[in-house]
Amino acid sequence: MPADSAGVPAPFLSFVAEQPLTDHHCHGVLAEGGDLEELLTEGDGGPRAGGTAFDSLPGLAFRRWCPPLLGLPSHAPVEEYAARRAELGGAEVNRRFLGASGLGALIVDTGYTPADLLSPAQTAACAGSGTAAFEIVRLEQVAESLAARGTSARDFPDAFRSALADRVARPGVVGLKSIAAYRVGLDLAPGRPSEQEVIAATGRWTGAGGGSGDGGGSAGDSPAHPVIARLAEEALHRFFIWTGADLGLPIQFHVGYGDRDVDLHRCNPLLLTPLLRALEPSGVPVMLLHNYPYHREAGYLAQVFPNVYADLGLATHNVGSRAPALLAEALEMVPLRKFLFSSDAFGLAELYYLGALLFRQALSRFLRRMLDDDDITLADAERITRLIAVGNAARAYRLS
Repeated sequence: MPADSAGVPAPFLSFVAEQPLTDHHCHGVLAEGGDLEELLTEGDGGPRAGGTAFDSLPGLAFRRWCPPLLGLPSHAPVEEYAARRAELGGAEVNRRFLGASGLGALIVDTGYTPADLLSPAQTAACAGSGTAAFEIVRLEQVAESLAARGTSARDFPDAFRSALADRVARPGVVGLKSIAAYRVGLDLAPGRPSEQEVIAATGRWTGAGGGSGDGGGSAGDSPAHPVIARLAEEALHRFFIWTGADLGLPIQFHVGYGDRDVDLHRCNPLLLTPLLRALEPSGVPVMLLHNYPYHREAGYLAQVFPNVYADLGLATHNVGSRAPALLAEALEMVPLRKFLFSSDAFGLAELYYLGALLFRQALSRFLRRMLDDDDITLADAERITRLIAVGNAARAYRLS
């Protein structure tokens, strides 16, 4: 069994460790490396809460696995790690961690792009010359861009359809994303809203004014756009989703765990059931992201709806050493041809690395137990690894 740089036997099956991963939901990394305390978890804690974000399972996993890539021993103090990181500089840190993640392709959500964030192609370049980059278009960002340009409520439906069609026609775009969970929750009516409903909802939204800041990002976060109202019109989110379905691309949904701006009880994927029934005839793949603590519910939906897929996303690195238990729960019911790998890494290159490493560790333990119990053959284990790591994403997103 291969050993890590600390000399401890690595808990990975060799074919899992060597399998390139398609990260089907992630974000760019920050050129200068990012703030560790701010970006390690979804919380707003750290020193402001009288402690540190590293006093957590993801913090402990970070200190266990990340320091050796900077030439430090595992469990090095955070202060030493931060000093070494600053000494190396953002570009080198990004190259080391992304390069060690074993990524074959990145499918990058570009809906929130602070100035220092690398593009999909730049982020993929940090991972190595053979890593492909694809893009996910965030539905709400397209709408907010139109509102920021002063598009009238009456013109909005046609303008949105046209703008979205233009965006998905760009090279490398392979899917769409909805953050309805952040704005209105997932209890969405199943029907396609009428044109008049869309116009009326747009009028309420664009006429409301006010702030728009949230963890899901918005056009209002950029100095290039005026601040616009929070997009909290349920009919508009349904309009975005149905417009996306008309284009035939996979649609990602944020589900479950996220930052404090999400109302977690409104993010249970079971709330999507009526909409999933309505979307099923379209055949459009629906990708349920993150899902924790509703990962079992997401697995059920992936089993009973032929076009629904699931992952664990950022929950994998946010539970640290508990990732094997979490993955085992997530795989209890989901068809193995419907589960994907994603990191949802944002800003910190270390999160790409931790997401990939903890996923490989969890999948290795899951498969090893089944091998030891003679529940599967070695050929089965290798095939399952290929499906989850790359095959399911390639099929759902129609990647070349």
